Amino acid sequence: MKARFYQRRALASATLLVAVVLLALAMQRMTPVIRSLTFLTGWLLLAVLLFLTGYNFFKKLSFLPLGSSRTWLQLHVYSGWFSVALFVAHLRARWPSGGFEGLLTTFFVLTSLSGIAGLLWSRLVPRRLTARGGEVLFERIPVIRRELADRAEKLALASTTGSGSAVLAEFHARHLAGFLRGPQHFWRHLIGSQRPILRLQARFADLSRFLDSSQRKALAELEELVRTKDTLDYHHAQQSSLKLWLFTHIPLTYGTLLLTVLHVVLVYGFAAGSATH
Repeated sequence: MKARFYQRRALASATLLVAVVLLALAMQRMTPVIRSLTFLTGWLLLAVLLFLTGYNFFKKLSFLPLGSSRTWLQLHVYSGWFSVALFVAHLRARWPSGGFEGLLTTFFVLTSLSGIAGLLWSRLVPRRLTARGGEVLFERIPVIRRELADRAEKLALASTTGSGSAVLAEFHARHLAGFLRGPQHFWRHLIGSQRPILRLQARFADLSRFLDSSQRKALAELEELVRTKDTLDYHHAQQSSLKLWLFTHIPLTYGTLLLTVLHVVLVYGFAAGSATH
């Protein structure tokens, strides 16, 4: 199954390479009619942009036999690379001088860069999640977080009843309650830093020296809950970053498509106006 997937990827890569080479040859041979080539690459680019923008729509049609999600993703990626080649060919490798064309080019570049960044990040995140215990369903994270917070609170209160000492309850209220109730250290988890959890573990070690055996047992259980919560926060940060990336890439994509359509209208409107004079 995996071998077939890599074969399809190799075939798609070869197809993209051939398309880019043919495009380069076409540009070389059609220099005398470069205006026609500009219109050709422009219309091809619009068609590819429409396909790229429709990717999110195609993903929602899972009930139709339109191929697997992985196949559509690969088509989206290779079409994205092809659109970059088309765009460079359309501009003849020069930054446009006009204000509107400059805006369109900026949108296209930002969309392309965000797409490349998202592609790399979407392949890195699953590996990171696997290294930290496997992926947790994103929608389940708040539920699990509440369960951990409730268990920690009950454990701290129970230790007070059992030992007659409020040390663990005070420790929980001062250092753990806020940490357990909501997602923490988003940016540190995004870069893989473990400094926050190491600081908490140091606090656990310091407190452990002043407790009896029964309190140490409760403290160890609390520490395990904290480690689980820290892993949960890591999953939340990594998965949230992918969702936040979509909120950047998708608006840029629609903005690029809208500006492209407007560009076509302006070009043909200007051409029609010139023809009447």
